[in-house]
Amino acid sequence: MLPLDATNPLLSEIKASIDNIIHTNNQTIRTLGLTDALRHDILKALITYSEKVPHPASGATNVNGAISSTLIRWQILAYVAGVDLTIAKWFESHLDALSILHEVGYDKADQGLWAVWAAEGHSNPIHYQQGKISGTKEWCSGANIVDRALMTYRDKNGQSQLLIVDMQQTGIEIDNEEWQAVGMQATDTATLQFFKVTASQVGIANAYLERVGFWHGAAGVAACWYGATAYLADYLISAYEQKPNDYKAMYLGQISTALAVTQQYFRYVADLIDSQPQLSHELAIRQLKLQVEKVARQVMEVVGQALGAAPFCRNAHFARLSADLPVFIRQSHGAFDLQKIGELTGILANDLTDGQDNIWQL
Repeated sequence: MLPLDATNPLLSEIKASIDNIIHTNNQTIRTLGLTDALRHDILKALITYSEKVPHPASGATNVNGAISSTLIRWQILAYVAGVDLTIAKWFESHLDALSILHEVGYDKADQGLWAVWAAEGHSNPIHYQQGKISGTKEWCSGANIVDRALMTYRDKNGQSQLLIVDMQQTGIEIDNEEWQAVGMQATDTATLQFFKVTASQVGIANAYLERVGFWHGAAGVAACWYGATAYLADYLISAYEQKPNDYKAMYLGQISTALAVTQQYFRYVADLIDSQPQLSHELAIRQLKLQVEKVARQVMEVVGQALGAAPFCRNAHFARLSADLPVFIRQSHGAFDLQKIGELTGILANDLTDGQDNIWQL
C-alpha cells in the first residue's frame, strides 16, 4: 500500500474502524473471508468518513505541507483496496461522485451511497426530457445498493451531460445476468433499464469530461490497483521472513524495485496536482496508470512464481485479490492509452524549455 503515514491521521482512524469490524467477525485481513453482509458493514463505515476525505487538488493539509490532500485520498483508497477490491470499487466511485459534484458547483449532495456511471455506447442510450429519463445504462457497479447515481448521457447536440438519479424509485429494472466475471464477481455490476424515471441535470454541458478533475479522479482508480498490488507483494515479504531462500530474495528484489519507483511516482503526481490544481496533468496520470498496470501484472506473476499454488488455494484473501485485480486493471485502455501518451509526449517535446536537449533530460 501507499505507506501508512503519521501525517495521515484520517487513514489511521479508518484503518482502526475497519480492523474493529473485521476482528468483531473473528477474522483478520490475511484470513479474511468476506460475506456480502461483512462487505456492506465495512462500506457503511467508510461512507461515514466521506466528508473528511479530501477532494483531489485540495492542496497541502498540514502546516508543514508534508503531505498533499491528494496523497491522503490515494492512501485511503489504496488501503481499502488491500482489504477488498469490491469495496474499493464501490467506495472509489462514491468518493468520485462527491468530488465531481463539488467540482461542478453542486454542494448539496444527499447522504448515502453514490456511484458514477459513465459508460456509453448502448444501442438504446439514455434520453432525458422534461425531468425524466428513459433508456439503458451498462456497467453500473453497485446497482442494487446505490442510493443515488451520477450518470452521463448525450443530449440532442451530442454533448455530454450529467444527471443525478435517485435509485429508490419505481421504473428501474436491474439486470445482473450479463455480469459473468469471476474476478470482481461481487461488485453487483448490472445493466439498468430506465422507464420515465425522475432525474435532475447538474453542471454545464461536457463538464464531466472537460473538467481537470476527470484526470485527477482517474488516478484514484490507479491508487486502488496499487493498494491491492502492494498487499499481494506483502505476502512474499512474509513468506521470505518465515522461510528465507535466495530465490524468494531475488523475486522480492525484483518487485520491491518496481513498487518503490511506482510509489515515488504517486507522490510526485500528487504534489503536481496539488501545486497546480488548475491543470489536468493528463500525461503524467496516463503514465502513472500504465506504470501501475505494468507493476500489477509483474507482481501477480512474480509472487505466484515465488509462492506456488498454496496461497491461491488456501488463503481466501490472497486468492480473491489475485482473481479481482486482473479484472479491475482492465479499466486501463491498453494500446489506446499508449497512443495518447505518445501524442501528448510529442506535444510536450515541441515545448522544450531553453537549455533542454530532450524532455527526459535530468
